[in-house]
Amino acid sequence: MTKLNQIGRSSCPVSCALDIIGDKWTLLVVRDLIFFRKRYFGDFQNSPEKIATNILSDRLKRLEECHMILRRQDPANARKVIYMPTEKCLDLVPLIIELVSWGAKYVPESDAHEDLVQRFQQNRAEFMAEIHQSLREEME
Repeated sequence: MTKLNQIGRSSCPVSCALDIIGDKWTLLVVRDLIFFRKRYFGDFQNSPEKIATNILSDRLKRLEECHMILRRQDPANARKVIYMPTEKCLDLVPLIIELVSWGAKYVPESDAHEDLVQRFQQNRAEFMAEIHQSLREEME
């Protein structure tokens, strides 16, 4: 267990979840891992939100400590580190899709990703299976 899991604000499930993913940067890193297939430190830095390197390093470390991501040597280039989402991380897909949907509804200038939301709303199970399968294939 990590410190985040040992010392929380309370035993409330919402509070415990927020201890892990409760800031903007963490959710954006998770979004990039799952939906944009970013795998390298530099990939995350190139996101439009322009995360600072020290914050990115901290969030990647925290996500790894919480078993949300795997940090591995890149099989194609041993000098590079690659980040992969775990099943625990993938379980956040419905939450992120709901945030996309909410943002599209209430923040008109947001980038809606409407096709993603529609596919998710039409058949959640199929959508989740596709994401899981594509990530499993990527990890092989």
